[in-house]
Amino acid sequence: MTPRLIIISGSSGAGKSSVLRLLEDEGYYCVDNLPPRMMADFVREVLQHRDYDRFKGIAVCIDARAISPERKGEANSLHEILITKDTLVIFLDAQPHILLKRFSETRRRHPLAGPNNSLPEAISRERQHLEFLAAQADLLIDTTDLSPRELRDAITRRVIERRDGLSIMIESFAFKKGMPTDADFVFDARGLSNPYWEEPLRHLSGIDDPVKLFLEADPKTVRIYNRIKTFVTETLPDFNQSDRSYLTIAIGCTGGQHRSVYLAERLHTDILKIYPATQLRHRHLTAREVA
Repeated sequence: MTPRLIIISGSSGAGKSSVLRLLEDEGYYCVDNLPPRMMADFVREVLQHRDYDRFKGIAVCIDARAISPERKGEANSLHEILITKDTLVIFLDAQPHILLKRFSETRRRHPLAGPNNSLPEAISRERQHLEFLAAQADLLIDTTDLSPRELRDAITRRVIERRDGLSIMIESFAFKKGMPTDADFVFDARGLSNPYWEEPLRHLSGIDDPVKLFLEADPKTVRIYNRIKTFVTETLPDFNQSDRSYLTIAIGCTGGQHRSVYLAERLHTDILKIYPATQLRHRHLTAREVA
């Protein structure tokens, strides 16, 4: 069941406009950059409109200009909206170097850029303005490694098609490419024997049977997986009972191809039996290894 009001925020260049366009295509009444002090009246007006039934809900995009520290009244108004029921807050972010690259490629102007500050300074300042909103977000999405299409797919799976109950994302990643900023729990698989150093296994992945057999031959793999599974299965009921809607579990290894992929695949299979809304994503698994 999708929420009645979706608030989209996050770093400029992280994909807010793409998400808003997708929700509009899906039948939401969408508004970009609405001042928070106007939101309560706006939502009330839309809900009472005689044609509201033809919309799935309301989606509002907010950027840092509307909730800067100089506008405390705006932030207080937004907080009142955030704590109401049937509201979903989506926060999009990406690594600073990726945001810099995106702005350089598109030649867009950063909303907080000015004559007295550089683009990196504007990005840093924006992060400070949005800290309190990121802390209250229901769903954090790190778009560092996501293409526009992958971002749309993620929103479709986790928001538009979401079932009732806790939505869980299990993902593998490569530590050498940075830790995902959207993970609630991060597990480290680098203590396992590395198939990369076995020449016949180097170009395979944790999805392939020879890699699985290699890892399962080491008793340490079984011990570590059982510890991860026990922690996750014992923790999930607490999250589910606390009205949390989204949870992201990340498992990393050096290159994101073998050990983390194997553990994520196995954990997804087991958790899926308990929580049908569990999804799987391999953040850094290349197309060549998947094939």
